[in-house]
Amino acid sequence: MKFYLPFLFFASLLAGMTACKSTGQAKGSAATTEAAAMAPVKGTTFGATFQPEKVLSYEELVASVPATDSLTTVVKGIVEDVCQMKGCWMNIAGSDGEAMMVRFKDYGFFMPKDIAGREVIMSGKAFFQTTPVDELRHYAEDAGKSPEEIAKITEPKLELSFLADGVILVEE
Repeated sequence: MKFYLPFLFFASLLAGMTACKSTGQAKGSAATTEAAAMAPVKGTTFGATFQPEKVLSYEELVASVPATDSLTTVVKGIVEDVCQMKGCWMNIAGSDGEAMMVRFKDYGFFMPKDIAGREVIMSGKAFFQTTPVDELRHYAEDAGKSPEEIAKITEPKLELSFLADGVILVEE
């Protein structure tokens, strides 16, 4: 009798683990099938490779990110400006007249300098931050703004920012 109790205990434990494992595989298979059913985005990837599944528009992102928090997500938008020195940042145009500053994680990749007006899909973290005057002037200089335009920057700015770990430049 003593021999059968440990045997029964381990047998039931093994049966329970096997049942859980097969349930997990079924869920994983459904998720894989759902992801495979989505059409892949055609374009060039910069930084980390990702498959966009749920993509927010700029407007949806603005509504989703409270001023004191952040949101890890995938967002799409139209490039307004790109750093003309290296391609180390870009601005995404917003329908509200504002632009979202996008930087790249760990300064690990750059974007082509000639992509203004193109659509991008980005994976990363959105957040609000106050950008100081000297940094705003630096970005204006990188964007090729005139000395007069740069001199007009006199106040720090609370703005929506995005730290991208991967960007897809969508094919035209």
